[in-house]
Amino acid sequence: MVAAPPAPPVRLTQYAAGGGCACKVPPGELERILGELPVEPAGAAGDLLVGTEHGDDAAVVRIDGDRAVVATTDFFTPVVDDAFDWGRIAATNALSDVYAMGGEPLVALNLLAWPRDRIPFELAAEVLRGGAEVCAAAGCHLAGGHSIDDPEPKYGLAVTGMADPARLLRNDAATAGTPLTLTKPLGLGVLNNRHKATGERFDEAISVMTTLNRDAARAAVAAGHRAATDVTGFGMLGHLFKMCRASGVTAVLDSSAVPYVDGARQALRDGYVPGGSRRNLDWVRPHLDARVDEDELVLLADAQTSGGLLVAGELPGHPVVGELVARREAAVVVV
Repeated sequence: MVAAPPAPPVRLTQYAAGGGCACKVPPGELERILGELPVEPAGAAGDLLVGTEHGDDAAVVRIDGDRAVVATTDFFTPVVDDAFDWGRIAATNALSDVYAMGGEPLVALNLLAWPRDRIPFELAAEVLRGGAEVCAAAGCHLAGGHSIDDPEPKYGLAVTGMADPARLLRNDAATAGTPLTLTKPLGLGVLNNRHKATGERFDEAISVMTTLNRDAARAAVAAGHRAATDVTGFGMLGHLFKMCRASGVTAVLDSSAVPYVDGARQALRDGYVPGGSRRNLDWVRPHLDARVDEDELVLLADAQTSGGLLVAGELPGHPVVGELVARREAAVVVV
């Protein structure tokens, strides 16, 4: 009797319309909707230090003099085909929001959506295993969560952390005369888009996306820096624009100093640009003074998944990619 051929591997990215943080709601649309909501419910407990007003990475509520709770959630569709790697990437990305505020994650809850009639549920276990491994490495408790049957697979975490209210990293605390540091290379969006289209695996991109921003955040807090954000779905230009707008400064970005994951420029040349990256650029363009070509701008606006920190301040071991200056007509100048 001839054995049946093995079943082809499941390509998780083929079950999702978007991928990773590139499937975020466009920033302009999101801000318009959020602007119509009340800033904070009347009678809410605690002292809300960071809410929705400046598009920060997480909410922060003061408990007492030197303790604040940092709360965030993040989930997305598959960015890679390997279930375990996707779990690791999604968990690293969710934890990053706490680090980007200068906090330490304390406890996380799984958020899982799974098409049980289309993808073996055993693969969901691999996704959860990847998330658990990352939480363990971060010293963060992973305690349950919520799951639903859904036509499209999605995974992420709701994370609660702790921070010192006097040492937060915020969008609105950047000052002129400060260098800008980027702690991870860009290009993840175009490479993930290429992976979805071709199945090619990019090990460096996976390594970047599964590297915790913990050490960079701790170094920023220890150095006394006060402003930072993580570079994710709105691209470096989008997140930098939000920081400059909130802080009332202008960024002069040295495009030649920005690092990229190997293969990113080739993926751009071959046309693997996520729609989210182009939407990011369209949103930021009115606030740019750009002295580089369109391809460079697309890469700078590329929608990242689990990217690095963009810190107002210098961090040893990471490249300085620009500086903050007194506010000009344009929020971001790219040279």
